[in-house]
Order: sequence, then C-alpha cells, then structure tokens
Amino acid sequence: MDRRTFLGILVGSVLAVPLIIEAEPAGKVPRIGLLLLFGAPDQPNPLLEAFRDGLRDLGYVEGRNLAIEYRWAEGQNQRLADQAAELVRQKVALIVTPGTPATLAARAATSEIPIVMTNVGDPVGSGIVPSLARPGDNVTGLSLLDRDLHGKRIELLKEAVPKLTRLAILWSANDPGMTLAFSRVEEAAKARGFALQSLAVREPGQFPRAFEAAASGRAEALFVTAQPFTTRHQGQILNLVAKHRLPAMYTLRPFVEAGGLMAYGPSQTEQYRRAATYVDKILKGAKPADLPVEQPTKFELVINLKTAKALGLTIPPSLLARADQVIE
Repeated sequence: MDRRTFLGILVGSVLAVPLIIEAEPAGKVPRIGLLLLFGAPDQPNPLLEAFRDGLRDLGYVEGRNLAIEYRWAEGQNQRLADQAAELVRQKVALIVTPGTPATLAARAATSEIPIVMTNVGDPVGSGIVPSLARPGDNVTGLSLLDRDLHGKRIELLKEAVPKLTRLAILWSANDPGMTLAFSRVEEAAKARGFALQSLAVREPGQFPRAFEAAASGRAEALFVTAQPFTTRHQGQILNLVAKHRLPAMYTLRPFVEAGGLMAYGPSQTEQYRRAATYVDKILKGAKPADLPVEQPTKFELVINLKTAKALGLTIPPSLLARADQVIE
C-alpha cells in the first residue's frame, strides 16, 4: 500500500469517527413520558428539578442521553386521560406520574408501558396496586404513606392546640385519592374523640365559602390535605387561614415555609428525586412487578413559630424539641 492510499484511508477513518459517535446514541436515547396535572414547561418547578437532579446523579442528561415528553393537564382531571393516551401513542419507554389522579389515568391508558408513580398517598387503597411488596402488572414507584400518618398529624396538632375538640378538613372532591384520604382522616379523628367537619371544594372560588362554613361550625383548627389542587392554590388558602385565625396542620412543608403553622410528612422533593431510581432500573430492564413500592423512611416536622405567636399559641418546648425545623 503506497503512502498516498494509506493517508487517504486514515483521514477517511478519522472523519467517520464523529459520525459514528453521534449517530449511535441518537438511535438509543430512551424517551420517557411525564404526566402532570398542574404546571407548565416555562414555570419554575422545584419538584421537577429534583427529579432531573436524580436523573443526573444516575448519569442521565435530558436532551443528551434521555428525552422527556411532558404532558400537562392544566389542572383539569378530565384531561389526564387524553394526555395519558397521547403518551401511549408516542410509545414512550415508561410514564412517570406524580399523584393519584395522574397515576390512575396512566394505568387506565395502558397495561403494558411501565408506570413510575410518586407522591401517591395510598396506592393500595386507591386500587393502583394490589400490594406494596408485590405491585404486579406495570405500576410501581413511591408512596407517601398517608394512611398511617394522619393520626400522627392530628396528635401533633392537638399538642399545639391542647383544647382542640372540633377539627375541619379542607380537601378537593375532584381527586379520588383525596376522597380516600378524607375517610382516613375521619377515622383517625373519630378514634381520638374529635368532631370532624368536611370542607370539600371542587374549584378555587369555593374556598371562601368553605372557610365561612368552618367558622359557622365553630372549627377550632384545620387539616389541609396534600394534593396538586391545594398546592396550586396555596396562597389563597394561607390568606383565608390567617383571616379566620385557624391553627392548621399541613402535610406539605412549603405551606409552613410560606406562613402556615405546622406540617408533618415525608419530603416531596425526595420523592421526586427517588423516582429517578425507578426510571433507571426499568430502562435497564427491570420489570415494575418485580420492584416493590417504596415507602418513605424520613419524616419532617416543621413549625412556624412566628405564625404560632400571631395566633396566640404557645408551642410546648417538648414539641419544638422534636421539630426538624422551627421557623422564627
């Protein structure tokens, strides 16, 4: 082989290498779906950032070696079914579903594409999986363990408000998961001798009327359920809570950071981050039926002392000592 021929082959090989490097991953980049009830692609979302951080920790970079199809239901439960069906038509490798409504919609849309749920209060009670240890079929992920936490939340609220006997619960009647949550809170309240008043709402315009009903019913404190609907209208809820001077227990930390009295529960951020581990395992070949549903192991008690003082409450030192964060 003469020198000119050799150099021609060498240069041709070098030029071909970038083409091979770029073309090969393009055909192998997995595409996953993310089905959300609220939000928009251009809005900052710390929970989605936590999910992306979890993916990055596992070596996935969106747009490089992973593609994500986002679907937003714009706060309308009825749109979840259409958005889930669209992801199925896109033939995504799996679907990530934060919350009970999104998970139920995806489960109804497909029995074959793997589904990774997160922030679901009671996946067994909601009929999503038959058991946590053996989820079966195509759904697995993370549970908030709400069924076992409502009693603890009520007890913590009682410590902050010792004379509490009448409790109201604010929840969305549009969310099937919250219908179940309400019954769990009702059981826990009755077992502890509380009178429970239901404040069921279906749209934000009903919030003022719900709080007026709480005042008429002489509610002494409020329990606010964790769900996309209440999270989306956090500011309105907190303003009405302050207006009616109601001590309130929340299930989400951000409510307390924004001025609520107290919250107890697992970290939502950690739930989203942990969801990435299920995505990783399934993309590497694991079957959802073989992956037990993960339950939270770390729980946070957050108390806003400034809000307590505004309500005229003296939080017992024993309760403050058990708090993971005290906001002053």
